[in-house]
Amino acid sequence: MIRVLDETRSLAFYEKAFGLQVADRLDFPDFTLIYLSNPESEFELELTVNKGQSDPYDLGNGYGHLAVSVDDLDAEHARFEAEGLAPRKLVEFAPAGEVVARFFFVADPDGYQIEVLQRGGRYK
Repeated sequence: MIRVLDETRSLAFYEKAFGLQVADRLDFPDFTLIYLSNPESEFELELTVNKGQSDPYDLGNGYGHLAVSVDDLDAEHARFEAEGLAPRKLVEFAPAGEVVARFFFVADPDGYQIEVLQRGGRYK
């Protein structure tokens, strides 16, 4: 679960970036829970929209990042660029000389960092 300030902006980002669409929505007097998913996997993201929140959230130092795996990292990076999502550079993580992972990061509208990984090995 992550807290988002602008529901419309967040829904547009997650659909454009990862094809996530609203699977369910629970509306309460003080907040709304929105569950996003796509048919590609069982992954589900819960967005919480606190009603009356007008200031951006302080992400603090406890949040790390979400990670999403994709079949073709290069194509996804190019698509993110074409969509204006401002992905960071592609990285080959090879601490001992052998590539362990390939990835890039992108920030959502609230500043949450999302790692986009090449699917393979332990990254399914």
